[in-house]
Formats: sequence, C-alpha cells, structure tokens
Amino acid sequence: MKLKAKIVLLAIVPFLVAIASIETGVREQATALAERQHATAQAAYMASKQIELKHYVELATTAIAPLYEAGSDNARDDAMLRTRALAMLGKMDFGKDGYFFVFDMHGRALMHPREPDIVGRDLWALRDPQGAPTIQQLLAAASRGGGYVRYLWQRPSTGKLASKLGYVVPLQRWGWMIGTGIYLDDVDTTLAHIDEGAAANIDRTMKWIDGIAMAGLAVIALCALVLNVTEYRSADAKLKRLTQQVVESQENERARLSRELHDGISQMMVSVKLLLESALARFERSEVREPAAEAALSTSLTRLGDTLREVRRISHALRPSMLDDLGVAAALEQLTRELSEQSGIEIGFTQIAHTHAAILPDAVNTVLFRIAQEALTNIVRHAKASSAALTLERSRDAVTLTIADNGRGFDVTHAFVGRRSGVGLRNMHERLDALGGKLSLSSQAGHTLLTAHVPLDMHEPHSPALQEI
Repeated sequence: MKLKAKIVLLAIVPFLVAIASIETGVREQATALAERQHATAQAAYMASKQIELKHYVELATTAIAPLYEAGSDNARDDAMLRTRALAMLGKMDFGKDGYFFVFDMHGRALMHPREPDIVGRDLWALRDPQGAPTIQQLLAAASRGGGYVRYLWQRPSTGKLASKLGYVVPLQRWGWMIGTGIYLDDVDTTLAHIDEGAAANIDRTMKWIDGIAMAGLAVIALCALVLNVTEYRSADAKLKRLTQQVVESQENERARLSRELHDGISQMMVSVKLLLESALARFERSEVREPAAEAALSTSLTRLGDTLREVRRISHALRPSMLDDLGVAAALEQLTRELSEQSGIEIGFTQIAHTHAAILPDAVNTVLFRIAQEALTNIVRHAKASSAALTLERSRDAVTLTIADNGRGFDVTHAFVGRRSGVGLRNMHERLDALGGKLSLSSQAGHTLLTAHVPLDMHEPHSPALQEI
C-alpha cells in the first residue's frame, strides 16, 4: 500500500471510529433522557389526574351533602333522600366519558348513567380479562376511607375495554361507594406523542451527526484530492526538470563527443593520412618500385579518407559547430543542403526576420535545430516526398519554425498516443514544453505541415532585421 493511501486511511479510520463512538454515546444518552422524560411526564399527568378526580368526587359529595346530612330515622324519608341523591349524581358528568357511579358495599350497582342495564345487579364477582376483581378492588379502596384504583372498564364512547383510573370514597351511613374515573388511553396517546417527538429528535440528531460525518469525509477526500493533485503537479514538474536536465546532458555530451571527434580523432586521422601520402610519394619517386605496396597504400588512403569523412559527418550530426558559431539559421541551411544532396529530395530553407527581431538564446537554437533535424530525418525515411521546405520566422517576441513536405502523410490522431506513436514527435513536444512553446501538426496525403512556436523574452537583445533568404 502506498504511503499516500496509508495517510488517508490513518485520517479516515480514526475519524469514523470517533463519529461512531459519538453517535453511540449520543443515542444512549438521548434514549435515557427520553425515558426519564416519559417517566416524568407520566408521573405529572397521573398526579394531575388524581387531583382532578379527587376534586370531582369532592364536588359530587358536596352536591349531595345536604341530602346526606338531612337523613331521617324514617326509612321512607331516607329512601327518598337516597333516590334524590342518585338522581342528582346521575345528572352530573364531565365530558362524554366522565361520569359518577354508585355501588353499595356488597358490590350491587345502584347508579351508572352510561350503563343503566347493570343497575341493580350484583357485580361482586366481576373480573376483567386479566382476572383482576374490579369491583372488589374499588370496594377495598373505599373501605380504607377512599383511594385510587387502576382497572379495565368498557369505555362508553368506543365500546372497548380501556385502562381507567378511578377514585372512590365511602358514604358510611348509607353504605354507599361513590366514585368516578378517567380513561387513560388519552394519557397514553399523549405520552406516545411525547415519545414520538423524542424519537424524532434522536433521529434528527443522528442525521446531523451523519451529515457532519459525511462533510468530514468530504473534507478528507478533498484534502486527499488536493494532496494527490499537488503531488502530481510536483512530480510532473520534477519530471519536466529531469527531462530538461537529461536533454541538456545529452546536448552537452553530444557537444563533447563532437569536439573530441573533430579536434582529436579527426586530427589524428588527418596526420596519419599525411604520413601515408608521404610514404606513397616516396614509393613513387623511388627507383625500385613496389606495385603491391603502392596499391595497398593507395587503398589505405582511400579508405582512410572515407573514414575521415564519416567521422566528420558523425561529429557534425552530433553537434554542428556552425550552430554555436553562426546560429540556428546557418545550421539549418547547412542541414537542408546536406540532406538534399544525400537523399535527392529538394529541400529549401527560408529565414524571415522582422524589424527588431530577437537574438535567439542557445537553448532555443538547440531545440529548433533538433526539431528540424528529427523532422527532416522522418521525411527522408518515411514520407516518400519529392520536396520539402523549412521556414524560420523571427519577430520581437517569438520565433516560429515551419516544416512542410509533399509526402504521403499519416494519421495525426495516433501521432502522440498509443503504440503507434512516434518517439521523435514526443521528444519535440517535450523540448518545446520546456521552453513554454507549442507544437502543432497537420497531415494529409500530399501535404504535411509541422509548426514549432516558441515565445521569447521581451528583454532579450535584438538584432537588426535580416533580409529574406
């Protein structure tokens, strides 16, 4: 795994672990808080409902207190008072499911405004679906002087069993249990809404954390991308500098080899040729002639002359001295003349120098010469052209080299990419890129045009305008 990938992983993994830990802790704390909130709300609701029920029962007992306190030893009068009290309680209600009920202490229903069919029935043994003795629990609470009982009872408005909280008190002299109650499904619904709100808040908080995590990952990814692009640009810049250094090293080495061949080996070969020519002349002036030796010396001189010309050609191809002494224009003119003589292709050279044309730096001279050398070599070897033309145009701020031929052409789309791409074209592009120049190429059967454009520094010294050659 690359170092860059390791750095990214070292940034992402701890971040994800931290986010997961934060999310887990927040969820646990929020859940515990929601549970406490539920318990607190439930306790508050139940306490308020208990107080409310107690007030309702007190209101009912207060309403029938004059009848209860006016009790008589006369059984008939007392019965009338009880009947009036039951009628009064039956008319008192609060809401469609809020009413009062009255049982005697033996479990017989005396008054129930919502379920009149149970009045007069003995419900002592009544049990709910869970098996709890409902009436017995209510009577037990009343026997203790009053109290709250939670039980199941049919809700009049829906006809279904629902949880109910009742509050009952005894009327000792009449032997009654009077009470009321409220159904708790409304409380349960309210608590459920509270729980839903808490769950929604928890989910919203988790989404915020997830969003922050995604934003953090995006930032890390962006940083990784920036790092990647920065490293790519740095590597590309280093590669370009290395390429330029390699090219400069090649040119320096070529120049050194050219000088060695021209000043060293070539001079020694000239000296050897002179000695052989002197020896052959002595043989020819001698009275005793050796035809075989003379023929051998003559052949050696011929081959030595050919070798000397080849050495000079190689030296000139490596780095023509004219390029350093007279500039790129003279070197290009000599190159076109030599290649034209060797290949039989008519190659022309034209130089156009505008007013205040800049003097070309050595680096530009070298690049333009190598591009022309590579292009002309390709024309001679592959283009099957009968003519070609070079044009060097210099101005105040740029120099342009144009090379055209009437060869068979080639596919430009595959010139710089793919397996069929040419190394020479890539070298031209890299050489120009190092100078900030641009290479353009167009080709079709009968006409191929290559243009190398190099911008020049405005502060370069200028040469007087030259006439078109």
